[in-house]
Amino acid sequence: MLRRLVLATLATTAAGATGLGPVPPLSLLSSPDVLTVTISKSGHPKADGTFRLDCEGEPGGDHPAAARACERLTTLAKEGQNPFKPVTKDAFCGQQYGGSVVAHITGDWQGRSVDAHFSRANGCEIDRWENLEPVLPRVRG
Repeated sequence: MLRRLVLATLATTAAGATGLGPVPPLSLLSSPDVLTVTISKSGHPKADGTFRLDCEGEPGGDHPAAARACERLTTLAKEGQNPFKPVTKDAFCGQQYGGSVVAHITGDWQGRSVDAHFSRANGCEIDRWENLEPVLPRVRG
């Protein structure tokens, strides 16, 4: 939020100095932090489904743990982590299986477009999933 305010202030100052007139409202300069989280094959009927997570201002949407999920995303952003980054192809991952659950997250976060797939197919994917709890539900294989 502070980053967006600083960017809007700089853009307004630059536009005024060059005579370009007013800049668009802040909401047009960057996308809000809104994600769609789809979970399937968890084995838990309440965990499966598609949920909207809105972390712009007060946490909202119909995500079952919206406040905690937004708090986790804020913590990861402060740590400079990108929790949506896929596991690298050359990673050595433990031969473990965490179940058939899969997730797909789309939307916008920290000014970036998100289109990420998650599973619990091996140790690396399990770690990646658990790093994003409670955005993703806590499930165990």
